[in-house]
Amino acid sequence: MATLKQTIVPHLWFDKEAIDAARFYTSIFKDSRITNTTTLHDTPSGTVETVTFELLGQEFMAISAGPLFTFNESISFIIKCETQDEIDYYWEKLTAEGGEEGMCGWLKDKYGLSWQVVPAGMGAMMQEKDPEALARVTQAFLKMTKFDIAALQRAHDGE
Repeated sequence: MATLKQTIVPHLWFDKEAIDAARFYTSIFKDSRITNTTTLHDTPSGTVETVTFELLGQEFMAISAGPLFTFNESISFIIKCETQDEIDYYWEKLTAEGGEEGMCGWLKDKYGLSWQVVPAGMGAMMQEKDPEALARVTQAFLKMTKFDIAALQRAHDGE
């Protein structure tokens, strides 16, 4: 039996695209890889494909099991970025080939999965004890699609 790597593993349901999605995600995130693919026959959904993959050490599973379930914004994955270049990189890669930009750092990739691409320092800004600084940051990010770290910092600082 394999050693347990992590207790909670996100599981993603795709119509037919699980393996393609895993390839897409592992091409974007460094230190990522597909660790297993399996085809299951004679299931209630017919033949299904499963894939296990890692993104930056986080294990995921995905299944191609038909159109019964689809993604929506109630679940998203947050990518904390140290630099504007990182934000720009993930934003460009995840919105490519039919992805959709959203507001406040949110986007959907071409498979309909929601992501939040945010500055790593955003948490500290949103826990700001100064209500005026918090209000300025909030008003700044509410107008943004992709986050601009410098603009958020200027808003925080009152510039």
